[in-house]
Amino acid sequence: MATIFFIVFIDLVGFGLVIPLLPFYGVRFGATAPEVTWLLATYSLAQLITAPFWGRLSDRIGRRPVLMSSMAAAVFAYIWLGAATDLWMLFVARALAGACAGNIAAAQAYIADMTTADNRAHGMGMIGAAFGLGFIFGPALGGFLAGSNLATADLQTPAWVAAGLSFLALCGVLSVLRESLAPERRGSADRLGRFASLFGALRRPVLSRLIAIFFLVTLAFAAMESIFALWALRRLQWGPEKVGYVFAYLGLLSAILQGGLTRRLTKRYGEEPLLSWGLVLLAAGLLIVPFSVDLPVLLGAFALLAIGLGLSQPALNSLISRRAGEAEQGEVLGVTRSVGSLARVVGPPMAGYLFADFGYSSPYFWSAMLVVGALALGWRLARVAAPLPAPAEPLGPAK
Repeated sequence: MATIFFIVFIDLVGFGLVIPLLPFYGVRFGATAPEVTWLLATYSLAQLITAPFWGRLSDRIGRRPVLMSSMAAAVFAYIWLGAATDLWMLFVARALAGACAGNIAAAQAYIADMTTADNRAHGMGMIGAAFGLGFIFGPALGGFLAGSNLATADLQTPAWVAAGLSFLALCGVLSVLRESLAPERRGSADRLGRFASLFGALRRPVLSRLIAIFFLVTLAFAAMESIFALWALRRLQWGPEKVGYVFAYLGLLSAILQGGLTRRLTKRYGEEPLLSWGLVLLAAGLLIVPFSVDLPVLLGAFALLAIGLGLSQPALNSLISRRAGEAEQGEVLGVTRSVGSLARVVGPPMAGYLFADFGYSSPYFWSAMLVVGALALGWRLARVAAPLPAPAEPLGPAK
């Protein structure tokens, strides 16, 4: 598992490097707040269409080929982003990256292949830690390379560096990573279409609640993440560098929690309580951000966001994985990623329109309400889901 961790980490450093800078790319080309958030949503819209395909493909041909294809496409997408000379080119670059973004679902399925039900939360926590570390070094490096002044910021070099990091991750898959899915386990389950897979998952009472929680949490966090640079620019007069450092701080706290504490907390308290407490802290952080007029208060709010996300995400991913059969891990996780992509399509534009029409703070209040809704579903889950693990429910209609 250490190998997949380092490969995903390298790839996500490149991903984290450009994500906080994308609003500044848009502003440089004269984009409005809704257009900036649609730029962020474009990646997820393309991913929404293709995520189940990549999940099923990884179940059929293995995890390694999907990881290679996804990382190779990322190299070209970052090169295109760095070469962009107009707003439409930014949209094309993000659409290409999203359409070929099968790496995270494949990495999660890889972890599921290599772990048992008892230590899967720890394995999923490693992927979360890779995310966290990627969002430590990536945003910090991107902010450093871009500079603090938007008017003179270097937005090309971060894209070139991101392309180089994805190429390095691709080389790691080619030279080091071994396949986790044995040939006899490939394609052993009946394969359904994308919508049949989704509706089949929604027919399962517990799995449908888990997916709904995943959707609401992702929707809230996507809205917060997409609008923060514009919020900081208007409210605090910050440029790319400070925004990058704040996202790096968020990633640092997430990595510490998910990389070192998730396994012990899960063993002691269980996944359902961790999910509930994580959602409480996430909602609290979202409510505090709009009232942050100086750096210490903002860092405190982001600490709550990091701890809340660090507790809830690995527990949620583990619970979803444990409700899937052994032969459908890639497909169920692909459906989950697709639902997450839908949230990332809806969340940023909603935040952009709220920001433009109802004030700078309105996206954060809206996001907090979404997390409260997820918390209500999580409380119900704790009553209907115990004890776990449960036998895998069939993905198709009940016979």
